[in-house]
Amino acid sequence: MSVPRTLHLNTNVTGTGRHPAGWRTLDNPKSITDLGFFAKIAQIAERGKLDAVFLSDALALRGQAHGPAQSLEPTVLLTALAGVTRHVGLIGTASTTFNDPFNLARRFASVDHLSAGRVAWNAVTTYDPDAAANFSIARSPDKQERYARAEEFVDVVLKLWDSWEDGALVADQASGRYADPARVHAIAHHGRHFQVRGPLNLPRSPQGRPVLVQAGGSDAGVALAARHADAVFTAQTTFDGAQQFYRDIKARAAVHGRNPDHLLVLPGLYPVVGGTLSEARQRKAEMDALLDRGAELAKFAGALGVHAEDLNLDAQLPYDLIDKGNRSDVSQGFIHSTVRLARSENLTVRELLHRNPGAHRMVVGTPETIADDIERWFTGRAADGFNLNADVFPAGLADFVDHVVPLLQRKGIFRRDYEGTTLREHYGLPRPPSRYGDAEAPEDIVATSSGAVF
Repeated sequence: MSVPRTLHLNTNVTGTGRHPAGWRTLDNPKSITDLGFFAKIAQIAERGKLDAVFLSDALALRGQAHGPAQSLEPTVLLTALAGVTRHVGLIGTASTTFNDPFNLARRFASVDHLSAGRVAWNAVTTYDPDAAANFSIARSPDKQERYARAEEFVDVVLKLWDSWEDGALVADQASGRYADPARVHAIAHHGRHFQVRGPLNLPRSPQGRPVLVQAGGSDAGVALAARHADAVFTAQTTFDGAQQFYRDIKARAAVHGRNPDHLLVLPGLYPVVGGTLSEARQRKAEMDALLDRGAELAKFAGALGVHAEDLNLDAQLPYDLIDKGNRSDVSQGFIHSTVRLARSENLTVRELLHRNPGAHRMVVGTPETIADDIERWFTGRAADGFNLNADVFPAGLADFVDHVVPLLQRKGIFRRDYEGTTLREHYGLPRPPSRYGDAEAPEDIVATSSGAVF
Protein backbone atom coordinates (compact mmCIF):
# COMPACT_ATOMS: atom_id res chain seq x y z
CA MET A 1 0.00 0.00 0.00
CA SER A 2 1.60 3.26 -1.13
CA VAL A 3 2.15 6.10 1.34
CA PRO A 4 0.29 9.31 0.38
CA ARG A 5 2.55 12.05 -0.94
CA THR A 6 3.14 15.02 1.35
CA LEU A 7 3.86 18.53 0.12
CA HIS A 8 7.27 19.95 1.08
CA LEU A 9 7.90 23.64 1.67
CA ASN A 10 11.13 25.52 2.35
CA THR A 11 11.58 29.26 2.73
CA ASN A 12 14.36 30.52 0.48
CA VAL A 13 16.40 33.30 2.10
CA THR A 14 18.35 35.27 -0.51
CA GLY A 15 18.57 38.44 1.54
CA THR A 16 15.79 40.53 3.02
CA GLY A 17 13.36 39.06 0.49
CA ARG A 18 12.91 38.38 -3.21
CA HIS A 19 11.63 41.83 -4.12
CA PRO A 20 14.65 44.01 -4.98
CA ALA A 21 13.21 47.02 -3.13
CA GLY A 22 11.64 45.18 -0.21
CA TRP A 23 14.46 46.22 2.14
CA ARG A 24 13.32 49.83 1.80
CA THR A 25 10.11 48.95 3.65
CA LEU A 26 11.83 47.44 6.72
CA ASP A 27 12.07 49.07 10.13
CA ASN A 28 15.75 48.03 10.14
CA PRO A 29 17.06 48.23 6.57
CA LYS A 30 20.45 46.93 7.79
CA SER A 31 18.92 43.69 9.07
CA ILE A 32 21.02 41.60 6.68
CA THR A 33 23.60 41.22 9.48
CA ASP A 34 21.13 40.97 12.38
CA LEU A 35 20.81 37.52 13.93
CA GLY A 36 17.43 38.47 15.36
CA PHE A 37 16.12 39.08 11.84
CA PHE A 38 17.11 35.60 10.66
CA ALA A 39 15.97 34.00 13.91
CA LYS A 40 12.51 35.45 13.39
CA ILE A 41 12.39 34.05 9.84
CA ALA A 42 13.36 30.58 11.10
CA GLN A 43 10.85 30.71 13.95
CA ILE A 44 8.02 31.76 11.61
CA ALA A 45 8.96 28.89 9.29
CA GLU A 46 8.87 26.50 12.24
CA ARG A 47 5.51 27.88 13.37
CA GLY A 48 4.19 27.06 9.88
CA LYS A 49 5.65 23.52 10.07
CA LEU A 50 7.79 24.21 7.00
CA ASP A 51 10.45 21.66 6.13
CA ALA A 52 13.43 23.99 6.11
CA VAL A 53 15.03 27.42 5.97
CA PHE A 54 17.15 27.54 2.81
CA LEU A 55 20.09 29.99 2.73
CA SER A 56 21.59 31.21 -0.53
CA ASP A 57 25.21 32.33 -0.75
CA ALA A 58 27.42 34.62 -2.81
CA LEU A 59 31.21 34.75 -2.88
CA ALA A 60 31.66 38.23 -4.31
CA LEU A 61 30.20 41.66 -3.71
CA ARG A 62 27.98 42.35 -6.72
CA GLY A 63 25.16 44.83 -7.08
CA GLN A 64 24.76 45.49 -3.38
CA ALA A 65 24.69 49.23 -3.99
CA HIS A 66 21.07 48.58 -5.06
CA GLY A 67 20.05 46.08 -2.40
CA PRO A 68 21.23 43.46 0.10
CA ALA A 69 22.10 39.84 -0.57
CA GLN A 70 22.47 36.97 1.91
CA SER A 71 26.16 37.42 2.71
CA LEU A 72 26.70 35.79 6.11
CA GLU A 73 28.60 32.50 5.85
CA PRO A 74 25.79 29.93 5.70
CA THR A 75 27.07 27.26 8.09
CA VAL A 76 27.88 29.90 10.71
CA LEU A 77 24.38 31.36 10.43
CA LEU A 78 22.75 27.91 10.43
CA THR A 79 24.59 27.03 13.63
CA ALA A 80 23.12 30.11 15.28
CA LEU A 81 19.63 29.30 13.95
CA ALA A 82 19.91 25.75 15.27
CA GLY A 83 20.07 27.23 18.75
CA VAL A 84 16.79 29.16 18.42
CA THR A 85 14.71 26.44 16.71
CA ARG A 86 13.89 22.81 17.48
CA HIS A 87 12.33 21.27 14.37
CA VAL A 88 12.75 23.22 11.14
CA GLY A 89 15.44 22.02 8.73
CA LEU A 90 18.51 24.12 7.94
CA ILE A 91 19.87 24.19 4.37
CA GLY A 92 23.06 26.01 3.48
CA THR A 93 24.52 26.73 0.05
CA ALA A 94 28.22 26.12 -0.59
CA SER A 95 30.16 26.07 -3.84
CA THR A 96 32.11 23.08 -5.13
CA THR A 97 34.22 25.50 -7.19
CA PHE A 98 35.75 27.41 -4.28
CA ASN A 99 35.79 24.95 -1.38
CA ASP A 100 37.67 21.84 -0.32
CA PRO A 101 35.77 18.56 0.18
CA PHE A 102 37.20 17.68 3.58
CA ASN A 103 36.60 21.09 5.12
CA LEU A 104 33.09 21.32 3.69
CA ALA A 105 32.17 17.78 4.77
CA ARG A 106 33.40 18.59 8.27
CA ARG A 107 31.51 21.90 8.47
CA PHE A 108 28.14 20.45 7.45
CA ALA A 109 28.58 17.30 9.54
CA SER A 110 29.40 19.53 12.52
CA VAL A 111 26.20 21.54 12.13
CA ASP A 112 24.22 18.35 11.62
CA HIS A 113 25.46 17.10 15.00
CA LEU A 114 24.83 20.44 16.70
CA SER A 115 21.29 20.68 15.28
CA ALA A 116 20.40 17.04 16.06
CA GLY A 117 20.10 16.11 12.40
CA ARG A 118 18.45 19.03 10.63
CA VAL A 119 21.06 20.08 8.06
CA ALA A 120 21.39 19.91 4.29
CA TRP A 121 24.10 21.05 1.90
CA ASN A 122 22.92 22.79 -1.27
CA ALA A 123 25.74 22.01 -3.71
CA VAL A 124 26.31 24.59 -6.44
CA THR A 125 29.01 25.42 -8.93
CA THR A 126 30.10 29.06 -9.21
CA TYR A 127 30.45 30.79 -12.58
CA ASP A 128 31.11 34.29 -11.24
CA PRO A 129 34.52 35.66 -12.38
CA ASP A 130 34.42 38.13 -9.46
CA ALA A 131 34.31 35.16 -7.10
CA ALA A 132 37.28 33.57 -8.84
CA ALA A 133 39.23 36.77 -8.25
CA ASN A 134 38.64 36.37 -4.50
CA PHE A 135 40.23 32.91 -4.48
CA SER A 136 43.55 33.63 -6.20
CA ILE A 137 42.21 32.27 -9.49
CA ALA A 138 42.91 34.37 -12.56
CA ARG A 139 40.28 32.72 -14.74
CA SER A 140 36.89 31.40 -13.71
CA PRO A 141 36.66 27.70 -14.68
CA ASP A 142 34.45 26.94 -17.68
CA LYS A 143 31.27 24.94 -17.32
CA GLN A 144 32.81 21.58 -18.20
CA GLU A 145 35.61 22.10 -15.67
CA ARG A 146 33.20 23.24 -12.96
CA TYR A 147 30.92 20.24 -13.26
CA ALA A 148 33.75 17.72 -13.57
CA ARG A 149 35.12 19.10 -10.31
CA ALA A 150 31.63 19.15 -8.78
CA GLU A 151 30.98 15.48 -9.58
CA GLU A 152 34.22 14.44 -7.90
CA PHE A 153 33.74 16.90 -5.04
CA VAL A 154 30.30 15.52 -4.15
CA ASP A 155 31.58 11.96 -4.42
CA VAL A 156 34.39 12.70 -1.94
CA VAL A 157 32.05 14.47 0.51
CA LEU A 158 29.60 11.55 0.50
CA LYS A 159 32.44 9.09 1.10
CA LEU A 160 33.69 11.17 4.02
CA TRP A 161 30.22 11.37 5.55
CA ASP A 162 30.04 7.57 5.29
CA SER A 163 33.55 6.93 6.63
CA TRP A 164 32.23 6.23 10.13
CA GLU A 165 29.69 3.43 10.33
CA ASP A 166 26.74 3.56 12.70
CA GLY A 167 27.91 2.23 16.04
CA ALA A 168 31.57 3.11 15.43
CA LEU A 169 31.53 5.57 18.33
CA VAL A 170 31.53 3.26 21.35
CA ALA A 171 32.53 5.63 24.19
CA ASP A 172 32.65 2.76 26.71
CA GLN A 173 33.82 4.40 29.93
CA ALA A 174 34.29 1.11 31.76
CA SER A 175 36.70 -0.36 29.22
CA GLY A 176 38.18 2.91 28.05
CA ARG A 177 37.37 2.01 24.45
CA TYR A 178 36.26 5.11 22.57
CA ALA A 179 35.70 3.90 19.00
CA ASP A 180 35.64 0.64 17.06
CA PRO A 181 38.48 0.89 14.50
CA ALA A 182 36.92 -1.81 12.35
CA ARG A 183 34.01 0.55 11.70
CA VAL A 184 36.05 3.65 10.83
CA HIS A 185 37.43 3.72 7.30
CA ALA A 186 39.77 5.67 5.14
CA ILE A 187 38.19 6.58 1.82
CA ALA A 188 41.50 6.46 -0.09
CA HIS A 189 40.21 8.71 -2.84
CA HIS A 190 42.61 9.42 -5.71
CA GLY A 191 41.02 11.44 -8.48
CA ARG A 192 41.76 14.13 -11.03
CA HIS A 193 40.94 17.00 -8.69
CA PHE A 194 41.26 15.56 -5.18
CA GLN A 195 43.40 13.11 -3.23
CA VAL A 196 41.76 12.52 0.14
CA ARG A 197 42.75 9.76 2.53
CA GLY A 198 40.08 10.26 5.18
CA PRO A 199 38.29 9.35 7.32
CA LEU A 200 36.34 12.36 8.54
CA ASN A 201 37.34 13.34 12.06
CA LEU A 202 33.70 13.27 13.22
CA PRO A 203 31.46 10.27 13.86
CA ARG A 204 28.44 9.64 11.68
CA SER A 205 25.84 12.38 11.91
CA PRO A 206 22.30 11.93 13.28
CA GLN A 207 20.84 11.66 9.76
CA GLY A 208 23.47 9.15 8.67
CA ARG A 209 24.70 11.99 6.52
CA PRO A 210 23.34 15.48 5.89
CA VAL A 211 20.71 15.82 3.18
CA LEU A 212 22.18 16.71 -0.21
CA VAL A 213 20.41 19.36 -2.29
CA GLN A 214 21.46 20.44 -5.77
CA ALA A 215 20.55 23.72 -7.45
CA GLY A 216 21.12 24.34 -11.13
CA GLY A 217 19.27 23.97 -14.40
CA SER A 218 21.98 23.07 -16.89
CA ASP A 219 22.20 19.55 -18.33
CA ALA A 220 25.30 18.87 -16.23
CA GLY A 221 23.54 20.11 -13.09
CA VAL A 222 20.51 17.91 -13.72
CA ALA A 223 22.77 14.91 -14.30
CA LEU A 224 24.54 15.57 -11.00
CA ALA A 225 21.23 15.86 -9.16
CA ALA A 226 19.86 12.66 -10.68
CA ARG A 227 22.90 10.73 -9.54
CA HIS A 228 23.36 12.08 -6.02
CA ALA A 229 20.79 14.60 -4.74
CA ASP A 230 18.04 14.03 -2.21
CA ALA A 231 16.29 17.18 -3.46
CA VAL A 232 16.72 19.48 -6.43
CA PHE A 233 16.03 23.23 -6.32
CA THR A 234 14.91 24.14 -9.82
CA ALA A 235 13.54 27.14 -11.69
CA GLN A 236 10.26 26.24 -13.42
CA THR A 237 7.85 28.87 -14.75
CA THR A 238 5.28 26.87 -16.73
CA PHE A 239 3.15 23.92 -15.65
CA ASP A 240 3.85 21.81 -18.74
CA GLY A 241 7.57 22.54 -18.58
CA ALA A 242 7.66 21.64 -14.90
CA GLN A 243 5.87 18.34 -15.53
CA GLN A 244 8.38 17.51 -18.25
CA PHE A 245 11.32 18.32 -15.96
CA TYR A 246 9.76 16.27 -13.14
CA ARG A 247 9.34 13.20 -15.34
CA ASP A 248 12.81 13.57 -16.83
CA ILE A 249 14.81 13.88 -13.62
CA LYS A 250 12.85 11.10 -11.89
CA ALA A 251 13.57 8.83 -14.85
CA ARG A 252 17.26 9.73 -14.72
CA ALA A 253 17.36 8.86 -11.02
CA ALA A 254 15.84 5.47 -11.80
CA VAL A 255 18.56 4.81 -14.39
CA HIS A 256 21.09 5.16 -11.57
CA GLY A 257 19.21 2.49 -9.62
CA ARG A 258 17.61 5.00 -7.27
CA ASN A 259 14.04 5.17 -6.02
CA PRO A 260 12.65 8.22 -7.88
CA ASP A 261 10.51 9.09 -4.85
CA HIS A 262 13.73 9.74 -2.95
CA LEU A 263 14.64 12.67 -5.19
CA LEU A 264 12.35 15.59 -4.36
CA VAL A 265 11.69 18.23 -7.03
CA LEU A 266 11.27 21.66 -5.42
CA PRO A 267 10.83 24.59 -7.84
CA GLY A 268 11.08 28.16 -6.64
CA LEU A 269 7.79 29.97 -6.04
CA TYR A 270 7.33 33.69 -5.33
CA PRO A 271 3.90 34.27 -3.74
CA VAL A 272 2.61 37.78 -3.01
CA VAL A 273 -0.29 37.38 -0.59
CA GLY A 274 -3.21 39.77 -0.09
CA GLY A 275 -6.62 39.50 1.53
CA THR A 276 -8.05 40.26 -1.93
CA LEU A 277 -6.47 40.27 -5.37
CA SER A 278 -6.57 44.05 -5.28
CA GLU A 279 -4.70 44.11 -1.96
CA ALA A 280 -2.04 41.71 -3.28
CA ARG A 281 -1.51 43.82 -6.40
CA GLN A 282 -1.34 46.98 -4.31
CA ARG A 283 1.27 45.40 -2.02
CA LYS A 284 3.45 44.61 -5.00
CA ALA A 285 2.86 48.01 -6.65
CA GLU A 286 4.02 49.83 -3.52
CA MET A 287 7.32 47.95 -3.55
CA ASP A 288 7.69 48.32 -7.32
CA ALA A 289 7.41 52.10 -6.93
CA LEU A 290 10.66 52.00 -4.93
CA LEU A 291 12.66 50.25 -7.67
CA ASP A 292 15.57 51.68 -9.61
CA ARG A 293 14.24 50.74 -13.05
CA GLY A 294 17.53 51.34 -14.84
CA ALA A 295 19.43 49.11 -12.45
CA GLU A 296 16.82 46.37 -12.77
CA LEU A 297 17.00 46.47 -16.58
CA ALA A 298 20.80 46.26 -16.53
CA LYS A 299 20.72 43.36 -14.08
CA PHE A 300 18.14 41.52 -16.18
CA ALA A 301 20.14 42.03 -19.36
CA GLY A 302 23.30 40.74 -17.70
CA ALA A 303 21.53 37.62 -16.49
CA LEU A 304 20.42 36.91 -20.07
CA GLY A 305 23.92 37.50 -21.46
CA VAL A 306 22.94 40.61 -23.46
CA HIS A 307 23.40 44.36 -23.10
CA ALA A 308 20.73 46.66 -21.67
CA GLU A 309 20.49 48.50 -24.99
CA ASP A 310 19.54 45.19 -26.63
CA LEU A 311 16.27 45.16 -24.65
CA ASN A 312 13.26 47.15 -25.88
CA LEU A 313 10.82 47.52 -22.99
CA ASP A 314 7.74 47.15 -25.19
CA ALA A 315 9.05 44.35 -27.39
CA GLN A 316 9.67 40.68 -26.87
CA LEU A 317 13.05 39.40 -25.78
CA PRO A 318 15.75 39.39 -28.49
CA TYR A 319 15.78 35.60 -28.57
CA ASP A 320 18.45 35.50 -31.27
CA LEU A 321 20.90 37.35 -29.00
CA ILE A 322 20.29 35.42 -25.79
CA ASP A 323 23.00 32.96 -24.86
CA LYS A 324 22.35 29.44 -26.14
CA GLY A 325 24.51 27.68 -23.57
CA ASN A 326 27.97 28.62 -24.76
CA ARG A 327 28.90 31.10 -22.04
CA SER A 328 30.18 30.14 -18.61
CA ASP A 329 29.36 33.41 -16.83
CA VAL A 330 25.55 33.19 -16.93
CA SER A 331 23.01 30.86 -15.34
CA GLN A 332 21.47 28.53 -17.89
CA GLY A 333 18.68 27.71 -15.43
CA PHE A 334 17.70 31.39 -15.26
CA ILE A 335 17.79 31.73 -19.04
CA HIS A 336 15.77 28.56 -19.70
CA SER A 337 13.04 29.42 -17.22
CA THR A 338 12.81 33.07 -18.32
CA VAL A 339 12.65 32.25 -22.01
CA ARG A 340 10.06 29.53 -21.38
CA LEU A 341 7.87 31.95 -19.44
CA ALA A 342 8.26 34.74 -22.00
CA ARG A 343 7.35 32.50 -24.92
CA SER A 344 4.43 30.81 -23.15
CA GLU A 345 2.70 34.13 -22.36
CA ASN A 346 4.13 36.22 -25.21
CA LEU A 347 5.54 38.70 -22.67
CA THR A 348 7.37 41.92 -23.37
CA VAL A 349 10.52 42.97 -21.55
CA ARG A 350 8.45 45.40 -19.47
CA GLU A 351 6.04 42.62 -18.47
CA LEU A 352 8.95 40.35 -17.52
CA LEU A 353 10.47 43.10 -15.39
CA HIS A 354 7.09 43.45 -13.67
CA ARG A 355 7.56 39.87 -12.46
CA ASN A 356 10.74 41.01 -10.62
CA PRO A 357 12.67 38.43 -12.63
CA GLY A 358 14.60 35.96 -10.57
CA ALA A 359 13.76 32.86 -12.64
CA HIS A 360 11.08 31.82 -10.16
CA ARG A 361 7.37 31.84 -10.86
CA MET A 362 5.40 34.65 -9.27
CA VAL A 363 1.82 34.25 -8.08
CA VAL A 364 0.07 37.42 -6.91
CA GLY A 365 -3.24 36.65 -5.24
CA THR A 366 -5.35 35.66 -2.27
CA PRO A 367 -4.48 32.80 0.08
CA GLU A 368 -7.13 30.71 -1.70
CA THR A 369 -5.76 31.23 -5.22
CA ILE A 370 -2.19 30.63 -4.09
CA ALA A 371 -3.16 27.44 -2.21
CA ASP A 372 -5.11 26.20 -5.26
CA ASP A 373 -2.12 26.90 -7.50
CA ILE A 374 0.22 24.97 -5.20
CA GLU A 375 -2.24 22.06 -5.06
CA ARG A 376 -2.49 21.94 -8.85
CA TRP A 377 1.27 21.73 -9.30
CA PHE A 378 1.63 19.17 -6.53
CA THR A 379 -1.17 16.83 -7.55
CA GLY A 380 -0.26 17.27 -11.23
CA ARG A 381 3.28 16.05 -10.47
CA ALA A 382 4.93 19.22 -11.60
CA ALA A 383 6.54 19.48 -8.15
CA ASP A 384 6.96 17.66 -4.84
CA GLY A 385 6.89 21.03 -3.11
CA PHE A 386 8.39 24.48 -3.36
CA ASN A 387 11.17 26.76 -2.23
CA LEU A 388 9.13 29.79 -1.22
CA ASN A 389 10.47 33.26 -1.93
CA ALA A 390 8.90 35.89 0.33
CA ASP A 391 8.64 39.34 -1.22
CA VAL A 392 10.10 40.78 1.99
CA PHE A 393 10.98 39.12 5.29
CA PRO A 394 9.56 38.52 7.76
CA ALA A 395 6.12 39.88 6.73
CA GLY A 396 5.83 37.99 3.43
CA LEU A 397 6.62 34.66 5.06
CA ALA A 398 4.29 35.36 8.01
CA ASP A 399 1.42 36.08 5.62
CA PHE A 400 2.03 32.76 3.85
CA VAL A 401 2.30 30.81 7.10
CA ASP A 402 -0.76 32.40 8.69
CA HIS A 403 -3.09 32.40 5.69
CA VAL A 404 -1.93 29.90 3.03
CA VAL A 405 -0.57 27.04 5.16
CA PRO A 406 -3.92 26.45 6.96
CA LEU A 407 -5.60 26.06 3.57
CA LEU A 408 -2.98 23.53 2.44
CA GLN A 409 -3.51 21.63 5.69
CA ARG A 410 -7.26 21.68 5.11
CA LYS A 411 -6.68 20.22 1.65
CA GLY A 412 -4.85 17.34 3.32
CA ILE A 413 -1.58 17.80 1.44
CA PHE A 414 0.55 19.49 4.12
CA ARG A 415 1.45 18.42 7.66
CA ARG A 416 -0.28 19.84 10.71
CA ASP A 417 2.72 19.07 12.88
CA TYR A 418 6.21 17.65 12.58
CA GLU A 419 6.20 13.87 12.79
CA GLY A 420 9.96 13.41 13.01
CA THR A 421 13.00 15.25 14.29
CA THR A 422 15.45 15.25 11.37
CA LEU A 423 15.26 16.94 7.99
CA ARG A 424 15.35 13.51 6.33
CA GLU A 425 12.23 12.61 8.29
CA HIS A 426 10.52 15.87 7.28
CA TYR A 427 11.29 15.03 3.64
CA GLY A 428 10.17 11.41 4.00
CA LEU A 429 13.62 10.14 3.05
CA PRO A 430 15.18 6.97 4.49
CA ARG A 431 18.28 7.14 6.65
CA PRO A 432 21.12 5.91 4.40
CA PRO A 433 23.50 3.23 5.66
CA SER A 434 27.23 3.77 5.43
CA ARG A 435 28.56 2.45 2.14
CA TYR A 436 31.32 0.76 4.13
CA GLY A 437 29.00 -1.14 6.44
CA ASP A 438 28.56 -4.27 4.34
CA ALA A 439 31.64 -4.17 2.17
CA GLU A 440 35.36 -4.09 2.73
CA ALA A 441 36.56 -0.51 2.93
CA PRO A 442 39.63 0.75 1.04
CA GLU A 443 41.59 0.79 4.29
CA ASP A 444 40.63 0.48 7.93
CA ILE A 445 41.94 3.11 10.31
CA VAL A 446 43.53 1.80 13.47
CA ALA A 447 45.46 4.86 14.56
CA THR A 448 45.36 8.60 14.22
CA SER A 449 48.15 10.55 12.54
CA SER A 450 49.63 11.17 16.00
CA GLY A 451 49.74 7.45 16.63
CA ALA A 452 46.92 7.30 19.15
CA VAL A 453 45.00 4.04 18.80
CA PHE A 454 41.21 4.03 19.22
